[in-house]
Amino acid sequence: MNWLRSLLLPAQGSAYAGEYDTLFLFITLLSAFFFLLIAATAGWFVWRYRRAREQAPTSMVTQSLALELTWTLIPLAIVMGIFFWSLKQYVGASVAPGDAMEIQVTAKKWLWAFEYQNGTRTVNEVHIPVGKPVKFVMSSEDVIHSFFVPSMRLKQDVLPNRYTELWFTPATTGMHTLLCAEYCGRSHSDMLGKIWVDDDATFQKWLEEGDESTRTMPLKELGKMLYESRGCSTCHSIDGTRGDGPSLKNVFAHDIKLADGKTVIADANYIRESILQPQAKIVLGYEPIMPTFQGLLREREILALIEFIRSLN
Repeated sequence: MNWLRSLLLPAQGSAYAGEYDTLFLFITLLSAFFFLLIAATAGWFVWRYRRAREQAPTSMVTQSLALELTWTLIPLAIVMGIFFWSLKQYVGASVAPGDAMEIQVTAKKWLWAFEYQNGTRTVNEVHIPVGKPVKFVMSSEDVIHSFFVPSMRLKQDVLPNRYTELWFTPATTGMHTLLCAEYCGRSHSDMLGKIWVDDDATFQKWLEEGDESTRTMPLKELGKMLYESRGCSTCHSIDGTRGDGPSLKNVFAHDIKLADGKTVIADANYIRESILQPQAKIVLGYEPIMPTFQGLLREREILALIEFIRSLN
């Protein structure tokens, strides 16, 4: 069974994945068995009762109670068995343990925002400890999204004006890809995230200081990485192309015309304010659709984005 599981399914990233895979493979093999059985039986009947050269007498048998009970009760027993098996898994996957670590998840066009109970916030990536139950409490700020992690066998719709939940226990350390499985607009395919499963020491260090790479990476390189990973690229181009937001090319230290008729210089203070309070100054010709990154970026990350925008001149 393990070789078949590894052949048909991705690696298991959560404790729940093993139970899910067993049920999935059982249904798959059961379907294949009955398909072959029915196809072989039909083929045998076609050959056995093919038309003879001389007309053979037709049997007068009209019904068989034993046969009808057999093909009714056996499938019924199988279907009911699958129902209660899957119901047990569904109930277990729906109720999180009381000691599960809770993380708030907010979906919006086109990014995933995470908030821990200590106030730490991230965008498009989340770190969790291995071997400990984690519960995601999710909601959407705009349209319907779908939280989908194939390697952990997790999928749950994320709805506006409503909370949905899912929980799991990560089984192994490593990175897992998060997708949106519900079409949500133009940049739906760019709504990607990363779930990092760390050992306890690595997780605690990250929670306090952030990744080692972000602490040592040059500001310009860090800013470019954040531009791509934090969803900035979905609205702001770096080649002058117009998007849902102004292009960042040649914007630093230049005059910016605002919707209220005023003009400001795009210096470091203006860029910082635009990141943390994007509704404060709206650029002429654009809608106020940018979400705030207040609490989602560390101070060094804001400086890195400013330096990256400066380098585009």
